[in-house]
Amino acid sequence: MKTKKRLYRLSFLIALCFLTTYSGLAQELDLKSFYKKVDSILIERPNKPAILDSVFYKVKSDTIKLSYLAHKSHQEDYLEGEWFALNSLGNCFRNISDYDQSIDLYSKALSTAKQSKNLEMEVISLNMLGVVYRRMDAIRSALDYHKQALDLAENTRNKTLGLKRSIAVSQNSMGNIYLALKQYDLALIQFYKSLAIEEELDNKLGLAINNHNIGYAKEKTGLYKEALEYYNKSLKYNYQIESEIGIVICFNSIGKVYIYQNKFKEANTIIKDALQRAIAENDQFYIAISYVNYGLSELKLNNLDAAKTNLTHGLEIAKQFNLKSSEIEAYKYLSEIYEITGQYNEALDTFRKHVTLDESLTNERNIQYVNDLIIKYETEKKNNQIKELASENEIVKLRLEKNKRTLLLSLLGASLVFITLYVLYRQRQLKNEKKILTLEQDMLRNQMNPHFIFNSLNSIKLYIINNEKENAVYYLNKFSKLIRKILIASTEKDISLEDEIENMSLYMNIENIRFSNEIDYQEKIDKNLNTSSIKVPSLILQPFLENAIWHGLSAKTQNKKIELVAKKTQDGHVEITITDNGIGRLASEKIRNEKKIKRQSVGLNITKARLENFSKDFKEDYHIEIIDLYDDQNIAMGTQVVLSIPIK
Repeated sequence: MKTKKRLYRLSFLIALCFLTTYSGLAQELDLKSFYKKVDSILIERPNKPAILDSVFYKVKSDTIKLSYLAHKSHQEDYLEGEWFALNSLGNCFRNISDYDQSIDLYSKALSTAKQSKNLEMEVISLNMLGVVYRRMDAIRSALDYHKQALDLAENTRNKTLGLKRSIAVSQNSMGNIYLALKQYDLALIQFYKSLAIEEELDNKLGLAINNHNIGYAKEKTGLYKEALEYYNKSLKYNYQIESEIGIVICFNSIGKVYIYQNKFKEANTIIKDALQRAIAENDQFYIAISYVNYGLSELKLNNLDAAKTNLTHGLEIAKQFNLKSSEIEAYKYLSEIYEITGQYNEALDTFRKHVTLDESLTNERNIQYVNDLIIKYETEKKNNQIKELASENEIVKLRLEKNKRTLLLSLLGASLVFITLYVLYRQRQLKNEKKILTLEQDMLRNQMNPHFIFNSLNSIKLYIINNEKENAVYYLNKFSKLIRKILIASTEKDISLEDEIENMSLYMNIENIRFSNEIDYQEKIDKNLNTSSIKVPSLILQPFLENAIWHGLSAKTQNKKIELVAKKTQDGHVEITITDNGIGRLASEKIRNEKKIKRQSVGLNITKARLENFSKDFKEDYHIEIIDLYDDQNIAMGTQVVLSIPIK
């Protein structure tokens, strides 16, 4: 029995020695591999942060190896390698909430980046300093560093992929600062800008961060449904990149929204998960947040002892690491617990602490500082743009001087092309003017046809023969005035609707002589229609009135009526309706066909051509509609012409 025990002890010792030796060998091999990487990098000396990140990705949280890289790079005067090590060390200390050490390392990294004149590294260092100060709720310092980073990146002409990423980081961080100051609209502007860049770069980490931040801004403005949508988008990206801290953040935020929606059990479960993950990651910033949120969920479930314990724990961490936002929330919820339990003095005291701290973050000085900084930033941006334009202008001047001959030849060629195009345009214009002139001549011939002149003068002659001097003089004046107006109108492309209606009134007076004034002609003009300012083609209505008289009313023996109505339509037209109570188009056509001598009517075709030419200057076209009117027994009772002319 004793022999067996000795054998077991011996086996255990051998196994222990083997494991220790194996572990030591594995560690030694790992160190040798790392030293080889460092030696290789010192030979190749890459200057891009992305390359260094890909090489040393696995050791970014190993402070011993990073310290070795920093020391070795410094010895070999490899500034880029030294910067990477210092920046990564800064991240390590930031993640455990040792902010003083983190700021010291980031500041050294910034100095190294400036010394190496590496813009990408300088911008990253400025952003990292801003992130640390933001976690410490040092608003001014955070905003200053992010603004410096954004200025440097945006004022560079050729923006590399790294600079674009840094611009997105700066905009996102500035948005977070606006969130802290409760300037949610300003925050959303920055987040949407950052999100657009991250989508362009397909950077899932950036997409996760920005979607979460947009959700937070939505949550703070009471849009809980939209907030949850953005939080779930962020959570999806965090799962894809396996970011535990990202998952912690999303769980906390989703839990907070559940609390607002009175889903206290769901909130309690998801925040508890967030707390456990945060503790595993040892990130004090998110541990404090998780404890405070977990305490709030317990408070809502009326588990007051558990709520107080968690809130107190969160408050202690917040105080220890100077996390003012978590401290503010912890005081607020603790005051509620004290009030519920009747401890009013403690409730008042903690609430005062909550208010005092909250005001220190969102006081008027901070907000004014932010607004002043925004104005300064926009002014500087415009000044830089002006400088760039001035510089470009100088380059253009030099190029113009250098290429003067080429420019002159180009101008000569352009002039020849312009002249050719102008000649072609002028020819087309002359052709169009010729067409217009022909139409106007045809129109004049149509208005001044011999039948009309002969019949009008013959009617006046009958008044003279019958010794009706007053009628003769009256109608002679009317006739001479109409002839004069027709001649004047024929020289003009268009006239006012007022003059056109007056001309048609004269025309109807003269034509009515031949019908012994049997035609009842009426004009109805809409009061809201400004006829003096509306332009129409000259004598455009005469052919329609002539057709109404000679095709509609001439065959009737009595009760002859013509009505002219003008009004403005909603679609930017003036609508003129000419209605007669004649025999209708079918009966008129039958009579015309039975006549031995047929009168050829070309007035309507000329009118359409003139309206088509007139409408070229308008977006809308003209419309003509001729309607046959019938009574209940389907007997023709006249014709209606609806003319729609575009107006300005």
